[in-house]
Amino acid sequence: MTSSQQSTPTNGTEPVGHYDAIVIGAGVSGLYQLYRLRELGLSVRCYEDGDGVGGTWYWNRYPGCRFDSESETYGYSWSEELLQEWDWKEHYSGQPENEKYLNHVADKFDLRKDIQFNARVESAIYDEKTNRWEIKLESGQRAQTQFLIAAVGLLSARYTPPFEGVESFTGESFHTSRWPKEKVDFTGKRVAVIGTGATAVQLIPEIAPEVGHLTVFQRTPNYCAPCRNSEVAPETQRQWKATYPEIHKRCRETTVGMRHEFDRRKALEVPEEERLAFYEELWAKPGFTKWLSNFHDIMTNAKANEDFAEFVRNKIRARVKDPIVAEKLVPKDHPFGSKRIPLETHYYEAYNRDNVLLVDVREAPIERITPKGIKTTEREYAFDVIIYATGFDAVTGSLTRIDMRGEGGQTIKDKWANGPRNYLGIQTAGFPNFFIAINSAFCNYTVCAESIVEWITDCIRYMREKGLRCIAPKPQVEDEWIAYINKVAEGSIMTQARSAWFMGTNIPGKPRAVLLNPLPAPAYRAKCAEAAANGYEGFVLQ
Repeated sequence: MTSSQQSTPTNGTEPVGHYDAIVIGAGVSGLYQLYRLRELGLSVRCYEDGDGVGGTWYWNRYPGCRFDSESETYGYSWSEELLQEWDWKEHYSGQPENEKYLNHVADKFDLRKDIQFNARVESAIYDEKTNRWEIKLESGQRAQTQFLIAAVGLLSARYTPPFEGVESFTGESFHTSRWPKEKVDFTGKRVAVIGTGATAVQLIPEIAPEVGHLTVFQRTPNYCAPCRNSEVAPETQRQWKATYPEIHKRCRETTVGMRHEFDRRKALEVPEEERLAFYEELWAKPGFTKWLSNFHDIMTNAKANEDFAEFVRNKIRARVKDPIVAEKLVPKDHPFGSKRIPLETHYYEAYNRDNVLLVDVREAPIERITPKGIKTTEREYAFDVIIYATGFDAVTGSLTRIDMRGEGGQTIKDKWANGPRNYLGIQTAGFPNFFIAINSAFCNYTVCAESIVEWITDCIRYMREKGLRCIAPKPQVEDEWIAYINKVAEGSIMTQARSAWFMGTNIPGKPRAVLLNPLPAPAYRAKCAEAAANGYEGFVLQ
């Protein structure tokens, strides 16, 4: 055991573990961060709330859960051996395979030996005298470290509306992000789904044929687009393996870090017949093509956006037999792309089934959960199962739910009371040696997560080589960064939905703030690289 890994007794309680670095979370970012820090020769401990690796792919086991990025772009790019030995079965891989992949990574690189499972971090407190963080788990176990990295996920802090009577329900209830490992039997049961976001859109068509009756409680309809998933042909698999360098190069060059790129033409400058033909061509393709390969100004020009939005509305109307139900499923209160575009398979057809009922909670709000089911302002519904597909306290929630205190005892919850305060999305002033390995850029998760992890790793390497104790952004630089991000986001369609996790407005009482980095992915990486190349200009180094 090295000196940095030694434990010290604490008055009869459990010893305190000492590490060079601690990583919170064993998902996509956390696993890679652990791997990179071990390469530096650091003693590292990773704390994971669950009993297995995978992050979002560990917790979200609900029927229908899958990638909305192309499988060949979601896997890690940093190991050629890993790329060559793994075969993706579907173009948009499902949760079981995704979890299997991340377990394979953990085993291949022997990462489990440095991961402690069932270890929920309760607090992280910075000691200004020693320049070290003290971590306390819910179990009471403690550890100290010089470097603390939060790889806690973009969408991991689940949100359940504070309905009165939730605990009184006598049936089964589940939140989609805490789905049980065992198969849930819905056969013949009366089931409620609350929410129609990306999760529910995947779940509903999977369980509708199995349940006795399904009632969907919808607040906001979404612009859902066909996923058009399919199995990967052997020839396609071979082609991917032969061209992974080109695939990843493309992802690093595009605006959104995927294989998609916006069309540089202006939508309304293209003749109508040609424009509609282009829309149809996009619609026939899989994945986010409909969104991210569209005319670039649908994300900035209201008239261009409305032109495509109406195209999508008509696609929805054409798939739902009952015109009254169809109009309830058609989004009319927010622009296309101002909320995440869910990818679906037979979602709208589910509402053509006799055993599926749609309830608009704007017309009849939910008053409470009762022992028997759900009571709206119009009536009470009886259920055997209630499923909460009610989303997440995105980006900030996973950090503000930890009692995290920096210099002067300031909590991150207080500092971020009006929205996230950071520089480059990676560090926050007043919290030295604390790094945020959360991809908040609007791009492919793994591609951007890798670049963030590599930046953090290079920064720690630089500090150790220079004999530095701590690093944190200068407050004025942080202020300038936030102002810059807000300026870039001005005018973007992404900021205009009344209720969207992009802006935190899906959570009652959460301040409206830009949560997703609006910079194009290459521009964001360039900003990060520039700060490092200039000797970490903008940071206080001690």
